[in-house]
Amino acid sequence: MESDTRRVLRMRLRNNLAMMLGLAGVSTGVAVACWLLGWLWLPNLERALYDSALTTFTRNRAQSQDIIVVAIDQSSIDGIRNNPSYARNYGTYPWTRSLWARIAEELSASGARAVMFDAVMDERYTDPSADLALTRVLAETGLPFYLGVSSHPSAAPLPKVEPSNVLPMPARPPEPAPVEPAEEEFVDVDEEQVQPQVDPEAAARALAFPVRTDGRALPRLESEPAPGMLIPNHVVPPLASLLPEVDGFGLVEVEPDPDGSMRRTRFAYTDGTNSYVTLPVALAADLFGAQELEFSGRKMRLGSREFAVNPDGSAELDYGGPLHERFHVVPLVAVLDAWVQRSQGKPRGLSADLFRNKVVVIGGTAVGLGDNKATPFAATTPGVSKQLAVVENFLAGRFIIESPVWVSVLFALGLSLVSAVALMMLRRPALELLWLLGLVPFVFLMMGLLLAFQRVHLLTALPAIAGMLSSMGAAALNHFSANREAAFIRQAFSRYMEPKLIEQMVEENQLPKLDGEEREITAFFSDIRGFSTFSERFKEDPRALVRVLNMYLTRVSSSLLREGGCLDKYIGDAVVCLFGAPFGHSDHAVRACRGALAAKAEVDRLRAEFRRDGLPDVYTRIGLNSAKLFVGNFGSEQLFDYTAIGDGMNLAARLEGANKAYGSLIMIGPRTYELARDFIEVRELDQVRVAGKTEAVTVYELLALKGQLPVGKRETVARYHDALALYRQARFAEAAAVLETQRARDPEDGPLAALLARCRKYEQTPPPLPFDGVANLDK
Repeated sequence: MESDTRRVLRMRLRNNLAMMLGLAGVSTGVAVACWLLGWLWLPNLERALYDSALTTFTRNRAQSQDIIVVAIDQSSIDGIRNNPSYARNYGTYPWTRSLWARIAEELSASGARAVMFDAVMDERYTDPSADLALTRVLAETGLPFYLGVSSHPSAAPLPKVEPSNVLPMPARPPEPAPVEPAEEEFVDVDEEQVQPQVDPEAAARALAFPVRTDGRALPRLESEPAPGMLIPNHVVPPLASLLPEVDGFGLVEVEPDPDGSMRRTRFAYTDGTNSYVTLPVALAADLFGAQELEFSGRKMRLGSREFAVNPDGSAELDYGGPLHERFHVVPLVAVLDAWVQRSQGKPRGLSADLFRNKVVVIGGTAVGLGDNKATPFAATTPGVSKQLAVVENFLAGRFIIESPVWVSVLFALGLSLVSAVALMMLRRPALELLWLLGLVPFVFLMMGLLLAFQRVHLLTALPAIAGMLSSMGAAALNHFSANREAAFIRQAFSRYMEPKLIEQMVEENQLPKLDGEEREITAFFSDIRGFSTFSERFKEDPRALVRVLNMYLTRVSSSLLREGGCLDKYIGDAVVCLFGAPFGHSDHAVRACRGALAAKAEVDRLRAEFRRDGLPDVYTRIGLNSAKLFVGNFGSEQLFDYTAIGDGMNLAARLEGANKAYGSLIMIGPRTYELARDFIEVRELDQVRVAGKTEAVTVYELLALKGQLPVGKRETVARYHDALALYRQARFAEAAAVLETQRARDPEDGPLAALLARCRKYEQTPPPLPFDGVANLDK
C-alpha cells in the first residue's frame, strides 16, 4: 500500500509540475538573457569562476619535459651590465644582436630541437656587424629559429602573395668549431656590407602563412585606441637579412580578454590581404610537418596533428600552473657564460644535455621589461607565459575548448528544473538554505571536473544564476503562496484531522479561476523605427545598447504614466500601454493622445541628446485605437499578467506599423478620433480595410493638442485633404499637382510624399475600376 508521505509527494508533483516546468523555463530564460545582455555582471563572474576552476583543477606541478625557457631575467640584465667584457661587447639592454648570435651558437651546439624567440627584430642596430652576426650564425649552424613579428597601424601594407610554408632541413648540421672568445665579439665587415632594405614582396612571402578557413572569417589585425574605435594594423617586417635565415615568423599579439587577462589564442589573423599565424603556430607547423593551417568546423589541423577548437577558431589555454612551476627556467646570462666557457675550452657550467632535443623558448621575465600580463594563475606574469602555454598545448595535443552554448543552456534548464522539483516537493526551509548554499559549489565542481578530465569549459555563471533564480522562485512560492494557504487549512482542521490527511487536502485545494471584464479602453503601441540599424552601432558593446534602450523605455513610459496609462508590456524596444484600465478613466482617448504626444516630445529630446553624443537618429512610431476589449489577468495559474485582448488591440498594433507606409509618426483609429476630436488636431490620412474585414475605416494622424498646430502645418494639412479628395475621385494628376506645390513649401512632410508617390504610381498604372480609394492594411 502506498504510504501517506509518497502519496503527498505524488500529488504535489502532479499539481505543481506545470509550475515547476514554467519556473525552470523562466529562470533559464532570464539567465540566458542576462548572459547575452551582460546583466548581473555575468561575463565577469564567468571569467572569475573559470579562473578559479582552472587554477584549482588543472594545476600540474610536474615540469615540462619538452620545453625549456631561456629567461631574460633580472639576474641576466645585472650580470651582463656588471661584466666589463659583456658590457663592452653587448652594451646594456636591449643588447646588440651579436649577443643573440652567441646564444644561438650555444643552443645549436647543445642540440636544441628548435628555438622560439618571443621578441621582434625590426629595427637596425647602429653597428651593421652586430645585425649581421646573428644572420651569419643562423646560416652557419642551421639552427631552427623562430622569431616574432608585430603589427602596427602605421606599418606599410604588404602585397598580396601566395603563401607557402617551406619546411626546414630535417638533418641537423655538424656542431660548429669553437669560435673567438667574448672579448673579440664583433666581426669586421666591409663598409658596403650593410643591412639591405626590406623588399615588401619578399617580406610578405616570408611572413604570410597558408590558412584554410572552410569559409570562416579570420580575425583582423586591429588596434583600438579608444573604446569602439578600431583601426587596421599591418605587419611590421623584420630585418631584411633575417628573412632567408629564420625558419618561421609569427605574430606576438597579446590577445587579452575584456578584463585584460590572457586566457585564449586565435592561432591566425589577417590584415585583409594575407593570412598570418601566431609565433607558436609557426614553430609547431614545422615540428608537425605542416604545409598549412586548416580549420574545419570545430577542428583545426596542423600537419599530422588535429586539435579541437571553438567555432570561431579560438581555443582556451591550459597553463597547468605558473611559469616557474611548469618549465625549467635558465637565466640567459648562464647560456652566455656557457658559450664563453666552451669557446675557451673550459668546462661549461650547464649540463651538456640540458637543451638536447628540447624546444627552447627565449623570453623576458624581468619586471623592468614592461612585458607583464595577467593570466588565470597570476595578476602579473611575464608575457612569454602565454607563448609557452600555446607551445606546450600543441606538443601535448590538446587545448581547452568551450562547450556548445546549447549544452550550457540545457544544463541550466536541467539544474533549474531539479531545483524547482526538489524544493517544491519537499518544502523544507533547511533544504532551501542548504540548496542555495550548495548550488554554486556544485556547478563549480562540474566545471572543474570537465576542465580537468575533458579540457572542456562548461559555462558556470549562467547555470548557477538559473538554478538560484529557480530555487528562490520555488522558495518564494512555497512560503508566500502554498504555505500561507496551507497554514489556514492546518489551523482550521488541525483539531479534527490527522496531520498527514491535512497535507493531502492542502494538495487537492484548487486555486480560483482567473476572470476579467469587457470595457472600452484605448490601446497604445509604439516602436522604434530602424531599431535593428540603431543596435548595429552597439554590436561591440551590448551593455551600452542596454543602457540606451533602458533610458528610452524609462522616459517614454514616464510620459505615459503621467497621463494615467497602465504599462502592459515591453517587447524589445516596443511599448504596449492601456488607457482606461484598470482605472476606468472616461477620457481615456484624450489621455492616450496626450500621452502619445508627450512620448513623441520626449523622443525628440532624446534625439537631440543622441546627436550630441554621436549616436544614430531614431524615431518612434505610435498607434492608438479605442475599442471594447476584454481586460483582466490572462495566462495560467502559474504565470499571468494584466492585459487586453480583442480585434481593437490588433488594430492598434497594425496602426503603429502602418505609419511606415504613410510617413506619419502617430496614427489613431476612428473611435479614438471620435472620442477625442474636440481636444486634438489631426490629419485624415486614408481609408483602410483591415485584413479579414470588409468594412473600411478612416485613420488619422495625430499632430498636436487643440490650438497648438503651427500655421504652416495647418496649410499643409489643408492641401493634403484637397489632394486626398481628388485622389478618391481617381483624379491622380490633379492630386499630384496639389501635392507637388505644397511639398515645395513643406519638404519634410512624410504623408505628403507618401500620397504623392501613390498618385504618381496610379498615373502610370491606373487601378482597376471602380476605384474606391480604400487601401488594404495587411500588417
